[in-house]
Amino acid sequence: MTSRRIATNEKTLLDQDDGAVAASSSSDSSIAPAVPASVIIKLLGFTLAMIALPIGSYFLTVNTIFGGNSTLAGGLAAVMANVVLIAYVVVAFKEDQSERLEAESKEKKSR
Repeated sequence: MTSRRIATNEKTLLDQDDGAVAASSSSDSSIAPAVPASVIIKLLGFTLAMIALPIGSYFLTVNTIFGGNSTLAGGLAAVMANVVLIAYVVVAFKEDQSERLEAESKEKKSR
C-alpha cells in the first residue's frame, strides 16, 4: 500500500488543532479550579458517612439492640448505606436546582 505524502505548505488536522488551542489558551488564562471547593467538601463528607455510618450502626446495634443477631444488624447497616446514598442524590439535585435558578434570575435581570 502507498501512503499520501503531505506537501510542506499543507497543514494536517493536528497542526490546525494545535494552532487553535494555542490561540485560545493564550487569550484565556484562567486559573480557577475545575470543581468548586464546596462540591469536594460535600463529596468527602458523604464518603466519610458512607464508611462510618453503616459500620458504626452495625457494631452499635449488634449486641445492644438485636441481642447478637448479626443478620438484623447487617440489614440495618445496609439500610443506613442506602440512606446516605439517597441523601447524597437529594443534595446533588438541590444544588443543581439552585444553580439553574440563579442563572434564570440573572437572565431575567439582564432583560
